[in-house]
Amino acid sequence: MTAILLSLYWSFLKVGLFTIGGGYAMIPLMEAEVIKVHGWLSPAEFLDIIAVAEMTPGPISINAATFIGYTMAGVTGSLIATLGVITPSLILLLLLSRILIKLIQKPGAASFLNGLRSALVALILLASYTLGQTAIIDLPTALIFAALLIASLLRHVSPLYFIAAGAAFGLILFPY
Repeated sequence: MTAILLSLYWSFLKVGLFTIGGGYAMIPLMEAEVIKVHGWLSPAEFLDIIAVAEMTPGPISINAATFIGYTMAGVTGSLIATLGVITPSLILLLLLSRILIKLIQKPGAASFLNGLRSALVALILLASYTLGQTAIIDLPTALIFAALLIASLLRHVSPLYFIAAGAAFGLILFPY
């Protein structure tokens, strides 16, 4: 049990340490750690956890780490995985909060942040592509995706409605 807990902490520490830009940017590295490196979950199980983490209040990266930790080692695993993913941000904020306030006011800070935002968009697109390969498995799921993508581009409403609509379409099209 200790080995899995150490492995959970180390894996999610790496996820928290090496991804900048929030939860969606963490998904590709989290997927690599959980599926490819350790084989803890199948791609479908990982996608299910990401879907639940998205619907649950709070940051997706923390929710996903908590669910994956729970799946692997119960409540203790959820605490360890969550601690792992938040440790880098917590330490960085504690150490650099005063410096960051001063640095953000510097002229080069805007350029730096623009570069980070561009990288973040690339990581989110990569996560979308990777998750899409697992989620869009046939014509009905492709139609659900297309309909909700078009609706989300045309209507600026809460993502909760699109999640609920996707779940409703899933229940209608896959009633088993």
